[in-house]
Amino acid sequence: MTPERRTIMRPLLLALAIGLLAAASHPTTEPVDLMITGATVVTMDSQWNVYENGFVAIRGERIVGVGELGGFDDARYRPADVVEASGNVILPGLINTHTHAPMVLLRGVADDVELEDWLKNYMYPVESDHLTRGFAVTGARLALAEMILGGTTTFADMYYFEDMIARETSRAGVRAVLGEMMLDFPAPDNETWEDALVYVAQFVEKWKSSSLIVPAIAPYSPYSMSPERLEEISDLAEQLDIPVLMHIAEAPSETGYTLENFGARPVTYLDSIGFLSPRLIGAHLVHVNADEIEMLAENQVGVGHCPQSNMKLATGVAPVPEMLRAGLRLGLGTDGAASNNDLDMWEEMDTAAKLHKVVTDDPAVVSARQALEMATIGGARALHMEDEIGSLEVGKYADLIVVNLSAPHLVPVYDIYSQLVYAVKASDVVETMVGGRVLMRNRRLLTLKQDQIISEALRYGRQVAESLQADD
Repeated sequence: MTPERRTIMRPLLLALAIGLLAAASHPTTEPVDLMITGATVVTMDSQWNVYENGFVAIRGERIVGVGELGGFDDARYRPADVVEASGNVILPGLINTHTHAPMVLLRGVADDVELEDWLKNYMYPVESDHLTRGFAVTGARLALAEMILGGTTTFADMYYFEDMIARETSRAGVRAVLGEMMLDFPAPDNETWEDALVYVAQFVEKWKSSSLIVPAIAPYSPYSMSPERLEEISDLAEQLDIPVLMHIAEAPSETGYTLENFGARPVTYLDSIGFLSPRLIGAHLVHVNADEIEMLAENQVGVGHCPQSNMKLATGVAPVPEMLRAGLRLGLGTDGAASNNDLDMWEEMDTAAKLHKVVTDDPAVVSARQALEMATIGGARALHMEDEIGSLEVGKYADLIVVNLSAPHLVPVYDIYSQLVYAVKASDVVETMVGGRVLMRNRRLLTLKQDQIISEALRYGRQVAESLQADD
């Protein structure tokens, strides 16, 4: 929203006046830290409540009130601060269920190539040459800046040096499920399998009590390690009580590999070794049939649908309409920016809705409301965090965003869900909040130094570019 339409820190007189009016109309009032008022509040709760002239009341990290202004409920609160947000929309922060945050430093390194070529001839060599602790830190900071500016408040990540990513994410104030990548060969941060296991144990111990960071373990894929290794990971996840993040059934080549080596398709193979469980959050799940969708649903596996990355690498189209009908824990993900090439969840929503319409010849499948659901409460379900985030409800974390609707491409509004999914851009987000803490206000980052991050990112970009030219 524009500065003239919004007052971030309302004068004390206004807060006092609201408090006095509330006290007069309500027998008892309770103090809150902040009330955001006057906006359209899209709750994404189970009743699909939308309040045209709504409010959200926040105390500490949590939401304590949501509703329509002028009613009995909003009169009960005595706010220390009021944000007047008329002409805007308040909705839950977006949830990116699959990415590789530091790969923002590799966006555009290799475009218009197929997945196996992209991995073996571009990503692996570049990461081997350049991926250091400093590279991961700068990449994480750049990714966090992009996500906050676009209204993403929670993300699930699979990468290396995940402890450093956790540190930067916590400092920036963003919520995340962070999985240390596990491979059956030397990785940039751990030379041996034993080193990786020690790293994971220390990583979990350090972050298990964080209110923002959920530490996890992330075996790369069903084809990247032996069944024995996967069973070891499953046991470790159970012992440490952590999630497991994994690429599953992303491309036809993966299906061919597991059929040849394990006698089953990826999901069926994982089920046969007892790997499917509520701990598992699978990315992509493009090549799955009806029986496998049922297996995923029965085992409460979280699924991160990444339509743009799948389209760009031509790996196929996930059967999302069937997944929705089966009641899967289905969210949206961007994948890493090296294969997307951004972390924009608004584009992902728009693409998810349109892609499945065209491949099914049915304009009614994956509605705007379903696409927004996948990016909010659906993503929370995929991460098994729906009791804490994903909708604006009393008791949940105050993870929310404010979207300005005054730009020419956003007027008029007939259906709020359609407007949010098909018309809103990341640049229309004007405020991002996580756990009651404002991370961006009026398009200005408050927890990150944008100019410094961009300068560092450009420096690494020059190093990568020079090495690519040398290889040519």
